[in-house]
Amino acid sequence: MTKKLVIFDLDGTLLNTITDLANATNLALEKLNFPTHPEDAYKIFVGNGIDKLFLRALPEQYKTPEYVKKVREIFVPYYNDHNKDFTAPYNGIIDVLKNLKKNNIKIAVASNKYHEATLEVVKSYFPEIEFDVVFGHREGYLPKPDATIVLDILKICNITDKKEVLYIGDTSVDMNTAKNAEIDAVGVTWGFRSEEELKSCHPKYIIHQPEEILKIALE
Repeated sequence: MTKKLVIFDLDGTLLNTITDLANATNLALEKLNFPTHPEDAYKIFVGNGIDKLFLRALPEQYKTPEYVKKVREIFVPYYNDHNKDFTAPYNGIIDVLKNLKKNNIKIAVASNKYHEATLEVVKSYFPEIEFDVVFGHREGYLPKPDATIVLDILKICNITDKKEVLYIGDTSVDMNTAKNAEIDAVGVTWGFRSEEELKSCHPKYIIHQPEEILKIALE
């Protein structure tokens, strides 16, 4: 059955954002006289929203709301100005998005990146793509894996049959978001987490190349 809606995670699924996220967090840590981390460490730190990112990056004795706020106050203005320094779409993603739209399949973004930055980077990197809905982490809402963000997208897109929907992401957070929303999950191996992590969540599909999305969505 051809799908009517495909929902994408953003960081690690549509965009490789890890260098810019690592640089912005490390800058904040440096300004607070804390140790920084290698870029690869951030592949584990990200995925649950920026507050959780900061908690993971802070030294053990400073993992407090007060210091999360201090890091955020430095991170956000810097990241807003530098979120396109090294970020880029994964190879093949733009063609996949265009082909989904050509086949009258709705597309949406559901990210734990804060909402303003989500809107900005989607607009910057996919100016020719007309997403039906773009949601980041909105104030007052729980982050993924809470299913609210996905359920809100289904309402806006007027989708009532969850069998007509795919959720695509690169982390266990994404796989559990799909599970909580009761829709089919597609785990992608080109992102920030391992194939083993994805398999542990038992998604319906695990794929290795973006073009595989079309085969699943159009089958």
